[in-house]
Amino acid sequence: MKAHNKWLTAPLAAGLAATLLSGCGTEKGGGSGDAGPTVVVGMSDEIVATDPAAGYDPGSWLLFNNVFQSLLAFPKGGSEPEPDAADQCAFSGGSKVYTCTLREGLKFSNGNPLTSEDVKFSFERALKIADPNGPAPLLSSIASIEAPDEKTVVFKLKVADATFPSKIASGAGSIVDHSAYPADALRTDGKAVGSGPYKLDSFSPSEAVFSANTGYQGTAKRKNGGVTLKLYRGDREALSKALSDGDVDVAYRGLSADDIAALENAQNDADGIQVVQGSSAEVQHLVFNVKDPVVGKLGVRKAIAHLVDREALVQNVYKSTATPLYSIVPAGIAGHATSFFDTYGAPDTAKARQALRKDGIDGKVELTLWSTPNRFGPSTDQMMEAIAGQLNASGLFEAKVQSVPYEQYEKDIDAGKYGVYVRGWVPDYPDADNFTSPFFGDDNVLGNRYQNAVISGELLPAVAASPDRSQTGSTYNKVQDLVADELPLLPLWQGKQYAVAREGVTGLEWTLDASTVFRFWEIKKG
Repeated sequence: MKAHNKWLTAPLAAGLAATLLSGCGTEKGGGSGDAGPTVVVGMSDEIVATDPAAGYDPGSWLLFNNVFQSLLAFPKGGSEPEPDAADQCAFSGGSKVYTCTLREGLKFSNGNPLTSEDVKFSFERALKIADPNGPAPLLSSIASIEAPDEKTVVFKLKVADATFPSKIASGAGSIVDHSAYPADALRTDGKAVGSGPYKLDSFSPSEAVFSANTGYQGTAKRKNGGVTLKLYRGDREALSKALSDGDVDVAYRGLSADDIAALENAQNDADGIQVVQGSSAEVQHLVFNVKDPVVGKLGVRKAIAHLVDREALVQNVYKSTATPLYSIVPAGIAGHATSFFDTYGAPDTAKARQALRKDGIDGKVELTLWSTPNRFGPSTDQMMEAIAGQLNASGLFEAKVQSVPYEQYEKDIDAGKYGVYVRGWVPDYPDADNFTSPFFGDDNVLGNRYQNAVISGELLPAVAASPDRSQTGSTYNKVQDLVADELPLLPLWQGKQYAVAREGVTGLEWTLDASTVFRFWEIKKG
């Protein structure tokens, strides 16, 4: 899940009355005519929704990022949003008013013009519907929206929010045609009307077919004539076989670490297969319910923190397709620190025993680690078994693993039934705010009953208002130090992104970066 699912630095220097994100220098008009053959992409994720007001999962956002436009978008390899449907955007009023002017010639795939009325409608609609699996929480800082003319939209924010441009550059900012979507209900016919580089021609649980939107006006330049997306819905063996058999040109998301290692070997031994690695900000955490009768005791959580061997997990379970993580904010994102290593160091059974004894615990701690297959990666259950083994090897725990289907998993977490469980997080936008506010703010998406008034009431609001995102590190370090001390979660690993392709496919390196935007238009075949 995005778990609930991707900064402005120097341009938003403190003291400026208004700052400008301008489309100057970007290409006007994104069409590329006959851009080559259709590319067939396979992935094991599902697409939960075709309506941007409902989807908040990686599969749905992949669709949104290619079919819909946002006012801003993340450029390939970049983490600062740039104009897309907008020609320019600017903050004023101390980061509490954000005004965008639309570029010329915008049209939806059905031929209707895209105006500021559609932008206003799209955001107000997502907030009004407030689907529990939708992006409304990302838009919660919006107080009101005005559309004074066809080309201008003005967002008035409840609080200063310097991360707002990044939020609306994500799938949460998808613009829909106000005449094609109901204002107060989801569209459930599996169709989509957007203004992005592609049109959604058909959609089923097993396949989505995209063709070029020849009326698209934006920054993307298509290098293919269309994309067929095959959905293997957790069946990684079928995805791997489809790639080997030539049924798909690209495999993205869902191959296990063993699959990647085997394919890398095949790449070295024979022609026809290429493994492309990119940067990623995807993370995985072990989460503790702080009200649980067992792990609600800080000594138990500290003992676990002293025993989990991330290096072994990464090497033995993930075959080095991930890296150990000792920070809430992953490497490559401003605000990254090593608070958990600084506090707990390398695995140490003696320190774990000391933590338990200090909390008055003398016997073995009986513990269930809860997992769910596939949702957070195909190796999740194996990882949790490895963690249980590490805890048991210390002689301090008697741990076991229970894995349940995702729907039941979510219900039980909401009901507070689990003490220890796993959460994966694919960011909505590459800013430390997206790795902290959802976990420790007022709307905690972890379901672990953790609250800290200093973090949610002081530190996070202060840092969210900071226009120069490069200067926020010290505040995020304070947040991480507090979390490391109180341990509502334990960071485990940071992923690497992989796509595997058949010979003749190029451009994948531009689809794999910390923004998590898989850019169909960058992929070329033949």
